[in-house]
Amino acid sequence: MNEDTLNLDIRKFLKNVGITSQREIEHAVFKAVESGKLNGSETLDIKMTLEAPAIGISHCIEGKIALD
Repeated sequence: MNEDTLNLDIRKFLKNVGITSQREIEHAVFKAVESGKLNGSETLDIKMTLEAPAIGISHCIEGKIALD
């Protein structure tokens, strides 16, 4: 195992997750505000699950995102 390669690939994956997740959340929020489903002052509950079945990882991260 090459630890440098592992570290670099983990960082690339997490960067992709972060960028993609932010885009998806923003798009969904804008669409919900536009349609009237949200008024734009809510605080949203959010959950992200990381899974890697080959190594037995299933980790859930929960939080909140304030819109105002």
